Amino acid sequence: MNELKQVFAATDVGLLRKGNEDNLAMFDSVYVVADGMGGEAAGEVASKILVDKVQEVLAAREHIAKSDLCEAIAAANQAIRECVWEHPSYEGMGTTATMLQVNDTDEAAAWAHVGDSRLYILPAGSDKLTQVTEDHSYVEELLRKGTITAEEAQHHPQRNMLTRAVGAMENLQIDSGELAVHKGDVFLLATDGLMKHVTDEEIVRILRQAQDNPAQELINAALAGGGSDNVTVIVVGVS
Repeated sequence: MNELKQVFAATDVGLLRKGNEDNLAMFDSVYVVADGMGGEAAGEVASKILVDKVQEVLAAREHIAKSDLCEAIAAANQAIRECVWEHPSYEGMGTTATMLQVNDTDEAAAWAHVGDSRLYILPAGSDKLTQVTEDHSYVEELLRKGTITAEEAQHHPQRNMLTRAVGAMENLQIDSGELAVHKGDVFLLATDGLMKHVTDEEIVRILRQAQDNPAQELINAALAGGGSDNVTVIVVGVS
């Protein structure tokens, strides 16, 4: 049984964007990152609706399973679509959603996901960062088909094109699952502003060696690498 979590979070607009369209939430052992899209403040609106709606749906529930996380994302999907109907200028807005739930006393964590933000786990005693979620993007589909290489994917002109986003489709497919939790495990939730500029190896080094706030240190590394996008990070360590 796990007795304690150390949680760190940070977000930054980056070096090139005018506004931060990312949002995050942490409540009742639920952790959420969201990367809005749509421009003209619509991306910020979509990600804010997402984090607000999931808190509304899940607030005060004694036990939260992966089905509850999916229910919350589905509710946010509907709320964003209703906002677009009321404000046609927001047409095309949407957001990623990556959620993790891990209680202090549970030996399993639940997750749910849409888009290209990511959930990783760095298992206790390991230096290998494992990506739990699968990107819902055009470039990821090309990678799975073997049409392009991983190196080509990093610089593909359509690397930001999502195939799924919360608010962008009526019948949204939501990925979800469960993970075993052990003492010493570290979970990382991040928007793609981190992965664009920081390698897995550097992420592991920071998670293992950070002196203060690993979430902020990861963001600092993304800024040092170019900071071309908003970046949001939540780190959950189990001890």
